[in-house]
Amino acid sequence: MTAAVLAHCSFCARPNTEVETLVSGPGVFICDGCVSLCAAVIEGKPTSMPRVAPWDQELTLEEVLSRLAPVASSGAQVQQSLTAWVRKARSLGGTWTQIGSALGMTRQSAWERFSGGE
Repeated sequence: MTAAVLAHCSFCARPNTEVETLVSGPGVFICDGCVSLCAAVIEGKPTSMPRVAPWDQELTLEEVLSRLAPVASSGAQVQQSLTAWVRKARSLGGTWTQIGSALGMTRQSAWERFSGGE
């Protein structure tokens, strides 16, 4: 029986079924391969590395366009995770007021965004 795809790495987009370990954070996931790559980058980084947001780097239009789909995919994964957490809160008796407060929005906004016609 094939394992179910539960989530994808937020960095390389590989599903949990294709990696050895997938660590979850608040709405994001990272696989063991990406953790290893991050550790190698951190270990070998120059001491005077400039801190520039990725979108503020000097990039060509093609480079920027190639990054849009992966960023959108990560955003969709975060939205799915958030919706699942809201549904969990509702199943545990959470009110729309409590959920809205936790998300920094009104009860009405939370209901409109997450109720799905509840």
